[in-house]
Amino acid sequence: MGGLFIDPGRLSARLDLETPADLSDGQGGVTGGWTPVASVWARIEPLRAAPREEASAGTAPITHRVTFRYRDDVRHTMRFVHRGRELLIRAVRDPDESRRYLVCDCEETRP
Repeated sequence: MGGLFIDPGRLSARLDLETPADLSDGQGGVTGGWTPVASVWARIEPLRAAPREEASAGTAPITHRVTFRYRDDVRHTMRFVHRGRELLIRAVRDPDESRRYLVCDCEETRP
């Protein structure tokens, strides 16, 4: 049985992978922020946009599928940044359990 074929030439977008971190606010406290982990070549596929209302404000989260080479440190709490856009990772999976690629289901929220 063959594995999933992913053309590495299609991994043409450079994304920054970031993890949540507590950063000093300069007054003895902390504030939420993001720390860079790595820069990866990936393929971004927009899937759908679903308008909805949150706290009486209209939003339109756009979902994406991001495919890139396997890393064992990727978690669903992380995010990708691409050209100023933030893609929050909602799910991470190894599509054929071969440890060659990862596929992340991501969400980009825009007001």
